[in-house]
Amino acid sequence: MYMTGVRATAAIGLGLCAAVLVVTIAAAQIPIPEARPPDGPTLFKQQCATCHTNNLSDPVRQGPSLFGIVGRRAGSADAFHYSSAFAKADFAWDDAKLDAWIMNPQQMIPGTVMMYRQAKPEVRAAIIAYLKELH
Repeated sequence: MYMTGVRATAAIGLGLCAAVLVVTIAAAQIPIPEARPPDGPTLFKQQCATCHTNNLSDPVRQGPSLFGIVGRRAGSADAFHYSSAFAKADFAWDDAKLDAWIMNPQQMIPGTVMMYRQAKPEVRAAIIAYLKELH
């Protein structure tokens, strides 16, 4: 019984020493600078480029090319077959339409195929700013 108590005391002592060591090392670390939010081209690559291209020379993917999308009539990209719901859309893409689309495509055009949604307004704004540069 005595050895069990000694072992328990030693284990508790070692655990406390380890905890103090971890706290001391953590306090000595250099603070990590705050992360910069990704820019438009990076966000496009991360969140859009799987399905869309940003030029007219690459083959069409799951979605149409987004080159020149701002000002373009919705559902009118060459060489892309749109869903029947999307083909009936009657508007041109502008900042407000793109923002609503990226936030919730199914709410904007019920029956559309695009499943991506972006809830963060700053991310949507960065993507839209980048899309406006593609012309």
